[in-house]
Amino acid sequence: MIVTAAFMRRVAEVAAAETLPRFRRNGAVANKYAQGFDPVTEADREAEQAIRRLIRAEFPGHGILGEEHGLENEASALRWIIDPIDGTRSFISGMPLWGTLVGLTERGDAIAGMMSQPFTGEFFFAADGQSTYEGPGGTRSLSTRDTADLADATLCTTTPALFSGRQREIYDALEGRVRLARYGTDCYAYAMLAAGNIDLVVETRLQPYDIVALVPIIEMAGGVITAWDGGPAENGGDIVAAATPQLHEAARKVLRG
Repeated sequence: MIVTAAFMRRVAEVAAAETLPRFRRNGAVANKYAQGFDPVTEADREAEQAIRRLIRAEFPGHGILGEEHGLENEASALRWIIDPIDGTRSFISGMPLWGTLVGLTERGDAIAGMMSQPFTGEFFFAADGQSTYEGPGGTRSLSTRDTADLADATLCTTTPALFSGRQREIYDALEGRVRLARYGTDCYAYAMLAAGNIDLVVETRLQPYDIVALVPIIEMAGGVITAWDGGPAENGGDIVAAATPQLHEAARKVLRG
């Protein structure tokens, strides 16, 4: 395999060296939007630069796409996709529901990924058909739950406010079918799905850097993740992830309206 857990741990470490010293320190926050609010911090920018330096040194011919610093080596079939802090709103609010996401694609397909939450000391990694967890309590393989029915499912989304118009009606209909819904979890929700703690994640208007790293973590734990229309999740957009194929299809049936 081209990427190992040891290398991804190094990636997590260089990112944490930039994020942790700035977490809960009330640092400066910039807004990417002229209208609305899409925050970015010094921690986002510096962590991505640190990750890029490490990837360039180890894999100089590979492409890199990051949320803060764009695309390089566009022609490469192998491309690293970086979100230095997924959940910046949680980060600036002092809540540990954020993570560093780094995924590797080959011709657009996600083949490896990691999510690191350095404040809690958790590391989720997937490659070669195996999804694993390292953190408090030790190391273990990840496996999704066997939930098949919406009525038994726990659903997460970042916030229902991201859905609007007809899409909000569809989301509300889905939430009305599940046992429990929780908000504000960003990338952490996908990690909890892979770990067997929740069953369903539904989100909208994602970018590739929001989701690519999480695709292999979920799939290699036994889950299913696609766009609402069944297309590849690697492209971003409207995303549904589920613990089982049956639950995924049941959710998609509602999401199709």
